[in-house]
Amino acid sequence: MRKVTIVGCGGSGKSHLARQLGAALGAPVTHLDAVYFDDEWNALPMEKFAAAQRDLVAEAQWVIDGNYNSTLSIRLEACDTVVLMDVSTPAALWGIVARQLRHGAGHQGNGVHNRITWGVIKYVATYRRKMRPRVLAKIEELASRHADVVLLSSRRQTRRWLREITADPTG
Repeated sequence: MRKVTIVGCGGSGKSHLARQLGAALGAPVTHLDAVYFDDEWNALPMEKFAAAQRDLVAEAQWVIDGNYNSTLSIRLEACDTVVLMDVSTPAALWGIVARQLRHGAGHQGNGVHNRITWGVIKYVATYRRKMRPRVLAKIEELASRHADVVLLSSRRQTRRWLREITADPTG
């Protein structure tokens, strides 16, 4: 396991897992929110965002977390492992609230980018119905033949999987 892309709903624990997995593997971690947004929440132009990801995936080892369906193919085609954080809608909604309570709003410098808006709440509330099927189809089309695909449906399952990886980081 040298090139890992982590996707899933907001509040599912992608960034937390990325930090822990990166430490276990000795791999650099990139949080796509930190690449896409500046300190004032201005978005990077999509062509520059895609170019930045192409540069990232060209490296020998990495862990990248974030969704960004429009550029997901870049990461899926280059990875050797895909982790889909497939938690329930209530768990994801609680995740965005808990993150806000723990870290406050804004950019925290550790992959935590908190901004709860009605748009964020709607995205999280409808992710499993609207976005998840699209993400699963892309994983099937672009990564399932060359990459290990890991679906983690709860925080407990995520902790268990991470303990297994930590015990055997060659995974």
